[in-house]
Amino acid sequence: MTNDGVVVDEAIRAAWDSYRVLEKRTPTEERQQAQERVQAAMDAYGRDEVSRGTVFLVGVLTGYLIAEQAAGEDRLDPLSDLIPAVIRRLPAFEMADPAQVPMVTGVLMAAAMGMDTVAWRDQFGQIPKEEALVHSFVLWLLADLFDSMTDQPGTIDRLMRETFDSMAAEGSGSGS
Repeated sequence: MTNDGVVVDEAIRAAWDSYRVLEKRTPTEERQQAQERVQAAMDAYGRDEVSRGTVFLVGVLTGYLIAEQAAGEDRLDPLSDLIPAVIRRLPAFEMADPAQVPMVTGVLMAAAMGMDTVAWRDQFGQIPKEEALVHSFVLWLLADLFDSMTDQPGTIDRLMRETFDSMAAEGSGSGS
């Protein structure tokens, strides 16, 4: 039997895999493996849990970008710079349904205000497939912004995979 923590962990990993599927720098074989993991997580836990994992990661990356910028001189204001920059780039994704922009903007706003993005989004019910796709695009855009700020493509992917590997090691360890 799995517990809620395992479901959440796997849904978040699958959500990150959706980023890896979109990322052009992901090698073909790794992209295929990521697609298989996303599908396996959806089959095991449901599309909604994976979508909620994506909303969680959008919150994490938004919070991290804001925190990183707080110390810098060229600070991105979340409301006047960060959120509009992400939303303006969404039309670059042909499959991004413009009708979903208000909800994904709301998730970004909740993150910028330090709120729990999953709890905020959950108040509106299940995440439709069209909206889930746009959240994946937002996640990619935030990751791309993070990488461009570090001038090192792939930095956020490496950090996220190290985090997941560390979580897996903790989960298989003695539990201390």
